[in-house]
Amino acid sequence: MSITQLLNDFIEQESLPNAYIKEAEERFIPLAKSIIAHHDGANKPIIVGINGAQGSGKSTLCALLAKLIPQISDLCVVSMSLDDFYLTKNERLLLSQNVHPLLATRGVPGTHDTELLASVLSDLVNHIPCTIPVFDKAIDDRAEPVFHQTVDGNTDIIILEGWCVGVTAQSDEDLKKPVNALEAHQDARCIWRSFVNAELAGPYQSIFANIDYMIMLRSPSFDCIYKWRCEQEHKMLSKLGSQDGLGMSDAQILRFIQHYQRITEHGLNTLGDSCNVVYQLDENRNIVS
Repeated sequence: MSITQLLNDFIEQESLPNAYIKEAEERFIPLAKSIIAHHDGANKPIIVGINGAQGSGKSTLCALLAKLIPQISDLCVVSMSLDDFYLTKNERLLLSQNVHPLLATRGVPGTHDTELLASVLSDLVNHIPCTIPVFDKAIDDRAEPVFHQTVDGNTDIIILEGWCVGVTAQSDEDLKKPVNALEAHQDARCIWRSFVNAELAGPYQSIFANIDYMIMLRSPSFDCIYKWRCEQEHKMLSKLGSQDGLGMSDAQILRFIQHYQRITEHGLNTLGDSCNVVYQLDENRNIVS
């Protein structure tokens, strides 16, 4: 298959505009070649991190690289999302009862199974067959094991994408002032955000330290994310069809993204300097630089 055919098939599968082909040719094929060169220089499996706010296109970029890299090299790629390592609904319920009610909502550091993620990454780097879980956002719970991804030990490049991948923790002083109504009214004593920050400073940094090549899709501001996240949810629900109880309404999304605001804004201000590549996005998710 030619690169042109691969890109045409990809935009059809992902329901992307035709303009994405030009962006892929100008931006993402060179990116794939850069990652390949980085792997060849390392002479071992490497972990590629992709950071981007909700709806920024990181999952799409991850999927494209997983197709492009094997097409232009003989390297095997495994791609996965931080989202797939969310704790189960019952596990988050227990966390909400024992630490803070806001932890029932998936998303922030502390709501992922970091031990499992670290184990999977270690297995992949060491060519050990393993299973990658799948999280079903439509039901807000981990999918049944039959839907999980089984990977053999033949791995060269591991791509890990996630909204907080690579982001560092904040200082205790930074945590004091609420950034939105959710923090002000439901975390007045700073218990939730202190727990989240401590988790980000601990097991998450241990995982992020293993990333060899870091990419950021940098949104212009947090204000764009509500629109992007609504579009993302509508796209997911259109694939599932009309089923009661699945997904979130726009009003629910507006509240939901407040859980992410603090770390997202912190990442927008701090992460770029430590990345190999930063793509600056405009309000329509076009790469402008």
